[in-house]
Amino acid sequence: MTQTSGPVPIGHDDQAATATAAAPPLPRRIPPRTVSAMLATAARAPSVHNTQPWRFAVGTHAIDLYADPARKLRYDRAGREMLISCGAALFGLRLAVRELGYLPAVSLFPEPSRIGLLARVTLGPKAPVTAMAALPHRHTHRGAFDPGKVPATLLAGLQHDALAEGATLALIDSPGKYAKLAALAAEATRMQALNPAAREEILRWSRAPGSPARDGVPAAAFAPAGEAVSGRLAQRDFDLGRHVGLLPGPGPDGPPPAATAVLVTLGDSRADWLRAGQALHRVLAHAATAWVSASLHTQPLEFPAIRDLIRVRLALPGVAQMLLQFGPARSGMASPRRPVPDLLV
Repeated sequence: MTQTSGPVPIGHDDQAATATAAAPPLPRRIPPRTVSAMLATAARAPSVHNTQPWRFAVGTHAIDLYADPARKLRYDRAGREMLISCGAALFGLRLAVRELGYLPAVSLFPEPSRIGLLARVTLGPKAPVTAMAALPHRHTHRGAFDPGKVPATLLAGLQHDALAEGATLALIDSPGKYAKLAALAAEATRMQALNPAAREEILRWSRAPGSPARDGVPAAAFAPAGEAVSGRLAQRDFDLGRHVGLLPGPGPDGPPPAATAVLVTLGDSRADWLRAGQALHRVLAHAATAWVSASLHTQPLEFPAIRDLIRVRLALPGVAQMLLQFGPARSGMASPRRPVPDLLV
C-alpha cells in the first residue's frame, strides 16, 4: 500500500464523483472480504460525545449510510450535530474506498422519502491505493498541548482540505477576534451548566474508569474540571464534580494552542451539515499526519443566539459548524469504537 503523510488524496477527482443528483456509475461489486475493514475505518470518525450515531447497510454494489436517531443528543433537536458526526463517518467510508484502490462515488440523500438514509457510496474508477497511517491515533484532544507551533504550510493545507469539501476553515488570528470568541464560549459554558438537559446528556455519555462501554467519552479522555486557562476556549465539563476524569488537564503555565479556527459552511441545511462533517474529518486526519491534534468545541454553537453572534462578531463567511484549537500533541488516546456488527442496519 502507498501511505500518505501529506493531505488526504481525496480532492477534486473525488468531488467530481460526489453529488446529490450524480448519474450512477457502472456498478462494481464490493469485495465481501473487505466490508468489515471498510466499516471499521468509517467508524473511526469523530462524533459529538463519541455517540457514533451512524449505521450502515451493505449491498452487493453499495454501502448506505444511515443516521441512528437513538444516539442523537436530546437537545440536538434538528439533528445538526448528529449529521456532522455522520458526515465524518461518510468521509471515513470514502477513505476506506481509496484503500481498495478506487475513487468513491457518493450520492447524498439518494432516496428523499427515506429521511434517515444520508448517503450511498459505490466504487468509482480505479485509482492508486492510498492509506491513512495516522488515522488510528487521531483523537479529539482535551488535554494539554505540547510546546511548538503548527507550520503555516500545514494550516494552509488544512484550509485547502476544508475548501475541497465545500466548507471554509476560518483562522482566528487576531487577538481582538479571539477575545470575542473566548467570551462567547465562556458564556455558553455558563449557560450549559444551568441546562439540565445538557447535564443529563453528559452523564449519559461520559464513562467512569474501568467502564467496558465501546462508546461515549472514557474517563481517560477528560479531565476533572479546572480553572479557565489563558488561550484555551472553555471546554465542556465531562466530570461534573464527580472526580472521575483521569486526563491531566491543561495547566495555567502550559503551552497555549497554536491556532484557533472556525469551520464554516455557506448554508445551514442537512447537506451542509454532512459537508461540515466530511471537512472536519479530512482536516483532522491531515493534521494527525504531523502529530497535530485538535480540541473540538461544540457547546457554544448549541445556542442559536450565541452561534449567530459568533458569525456576526467574527465576520465569518457563512455559518459556524465547529470551533477548533490546534496544537502539537503526542499524548492521549483514541476513544473506543463499537464493533462492526453493531453498526449494521
